Amino acid sequence: MKPTINFDDFLKVDIRIGTIIEVKDFPKAKKPAYQLTIDFGELGLKKSSAQITNLYSKEQLLNKKITAVVNFQKKQIANFFSECLVLGIENNNKQIVLLQPTNNIIKNGEQVS
Repeated sequence: MKPTINFDDFLKVDIRIGTIIEVKDFPKAKKPAYQLTIDFGELGLKKSSAQITNLYSKEQLLNKKITAVVNFQKKQIANFFSECLVLGIENNNKQIVLLQPTNNIIKNGEQVS
């Protein structure tokens, strides 16, 4: 378990729902990854690098709703700037399974609370 944080620390994390609208291979990444463009509604488009190539094809990811932290500072990965962190759970095989809403009435940009 990670160290205990207080509630105010948690409130600083901005987790939103978005839809993946573009998926590209990322050959310059150290570990296999995709470059994603994600639509967060009124927040606009954000890019992310995601190491999810072992469970998801590009076709499976296109138009998939995901959850992501949108208020991180940009992080440079090779020649790419990641603007958000797509959330997932590492399974027993060290593969990342995406956290995603199951209800289609959730709109892009809605905040997880």
